[in-house]
Amino acid sequence: MDHHQDDDHDRGFAHDLRVMAAMVERRRALKWFAGAGTAALVAGCGSSGSTGDSLTVVSSTPTPTPTPTPTPTPTPTPTSSGTCIADPTETNGPYPADGTNTSSGSTSNALTVSGIVRSDIRSSFISTTTVAGGVRVDITLTVVNVNSACAPLAGYAVYLWHCDRSGNYSLYTAPTESYLRGVQVTDSNGQVTFTTIFPGCYSGRWPHIHFEVFSSLSAATSGRYAVLTSQLALPSAACTTVYADTTTYPSSRTNFAAISIASDNVFGDNSSAQIAAMTPTLTGSTSTGYTGTATIGIAR
Repeated sequence: MDHHQDDDHDRGFAHDLRVMAAMVERRRALKWFAGAGTAALVAGCGSSGSTGDSLTVVSSTPTPTPTPTPTPTPTPTPTSSGTCIADPTETNGPYPADGTNTSSGSTSNALTVSGIVRSDIRSSFISTTTVAGGVRVDITLTVVNVNSACAPLAGYAVYLWHCDRSGNYSLYTAPTESYLRGVQVTDSNGQVTFTTIFPGCYSGRWPHIHFEVFSSLSAATSGRYAVLTSQLALPSAACTTVYADTTTYPSSRTNFAAISIASDNVFGDNSSAQIAAMTPTLTGSTSTGYTGTATIGIAR
């Protein structure tokens, strides 16, 4: 008896429907397993020591955390090491004794005389030793280069002179005297200090001190080589206080009342900044004396 083998496609339409339904369910299951198992499959491949082809999983790119931009530190504005202005050139007046004019028919030049280099200039040093009377003043001048951030000028010579308490100038209107004149050389700080007296006020001029600056002591004692000739204006308040003593300063009070910086024929045409630079700062009193400072600006 022949046995007939039943094939799936020979079992009728109902059977075919059941088979088709099973195939659909199988495909759904395979899709689910493929999604769930991919990570495990990749993990297994990634951890393998095989040298064959490997699977690469492209993961989503994480959103980068923004890096804050640092606030820039401002660069400090450079500052000058000092503030100074160039002193204006002023007349050396009729009584300089620096070799530029004559007195009593002969050239008057104290700069070439031995003894002119000194700090205390209150006494005469040529033919007498008379000491000029008046309120003591110790004044320090600082010589600086205005073209080099106010750097001090060392080794420069400063010749300083002024009238006495009665308004007279040695070697001229006080011809036998040589007081209230002297030369000093600036130190490493550009400074010189003179011990002198508070000058008197004579008619027609604001109270003042003359000075000349030379590039060296040898230039100063040779005469006529000044790099700056100018004047210092005495502070108004100190003048009022000092000249109140009409015994020591007999005519200064009256002369001072008749003059002003603006009407002075030397200081009157200077700017307020120049006047400020040319006016020494003074502290002290008539009984203890005054201490003064001023900066002398030179364009080198």
